[in-house]
Amino acid sequence: MRRLDEVTEVVLAPNPSPLTLEGTNTYLLGEPGTGEVVVVDPGPDLLAHRENLEAAVAGRDARVVAVVVTHAHADHAEAAGWACDWGVEVAAFTPALVGVEAAPLHDADRIARAGVTLEVLHTPGHSSDHVCLRVSETGAVLTGDHVLGRGTSVVAWPDGDMAAYLGSLRRLAGCGATALYPGHGPVRQDPAGTVAGYLAHRQQREEQIIDALTAGDATPGEVVTRVYAGTDPALHPAAERSVRAHLAKLVDDGRVVAVGTTGGRERFRVR
Repeated sequence: MRRLDEVTEVVLAPNPSPLTLEGTNTYLLGEPGTGEVVVVDPGPDLLAHRENLEAAVAGRDARVVAVVVTHAHADHAEAAGWACDWGVEVAAFTPALVGVEAAPLHDADRIARAGVTLEVLHTPGHSSDHVCLRVSETGAVLTGDHVLGRGTSVVAWPDGDMAAYLGSLRRLAGCGATALYPGHGPVRQDPAGTVAGYLAHRQQREEQIIDALTAGDATPGEVVTRVYAGTDPALHPAAERSVRAHLAKLVDDGRVVAVGTTGGRERFRVR
């Protein structure tokens, strides 16, 4: 457990991987002295993580009063069922995806519990149900997988949408964040610079994809082989989903044409 500010602590789940970095960050939010905390992204359903999380809650002489998930991917929401044992409600943008009974979140909702207020920002892109949570008391934003503490996020096509992701980044840039608390990796202390870097990266990647198609590549896999040549091959399947999301946007923008499939693989060319 590590304290980030006067109302926020983070408990790291023991699920490291190339995609989850050191592991999933589970956040505890609550005003000291209230005896209450909100859990954001309970994470994977691992006994060691639950024990660490419950020890952190006990260390605050508090009890869990709500569970909120930024999105339904298993590394963030698999443990949402712990809420039943704690006797509290789960909240999610698309409850049907979470796997347990949950209350729906809506854009611009305000969750006022444990002496803190969380402002809900619907930020589709990484996934259609993704939300970020701005803490009114501090200005920090819990970004889930929208922005990571290191590297960039996967836009997981087909549920992930690149055009929506870019729009969500621009929205995050305008919300007055004082810090970004990601779902994986360390805190980002320069929100404006981080988001600007993310937008620039996606623009650069888009042009690299156009260049790859111009050079004769046609399938997302072929594009990944060229554009991600220096990237750990373990990340190539995730990269292919992001490339496919870029291609869908480029088709909608009129810059690329889908030309059918060969051997079950979609093919594209520059218009």
